Amino acid sequence: MPAALPPAIICQAPRAVDGDTIRCANLDQSVRLTGIDAPELAGHCRRGRRCTPGDGPAAKRALAGLLRLGPVRVALGPRDHYGRHLGTVLAGGINLNCEMIRRGHAVRRYSPISC
Repeated sequence: MPAALPPAIICQAPRAVDGDTIRCANLDQSVRLTGIDAPELAGHCRRGRRCTPGDGPAAKRALAGLLRLGPVRVALGPRDHYGRHLGTVLAGGINLNCEMIRRGHAVRRYSPISC
């Protein structure tokens, strides 16, 4: 039997940090959308790192627009090595992790994701 997702919390004052990370006013750290990787914003792809190609600002705008679809719920998982929460983010009942992939603003990476 698959492991149950942790209970979701309501994200207060959600905002997109980039195409795969959000901030919630009621959380101590940002939330990295599990299982996806979006293109980096200018200057964020460090030398020697394999970064997802594409338009980072467009990915951030897309995620920001999706956050406006309705109440934002976050099912939190563990923290990553940067201290960020990992999680599945839903807005207006839509799984934003999967929607960013579907819209071409992110790719599957780092952990399995079922869309």
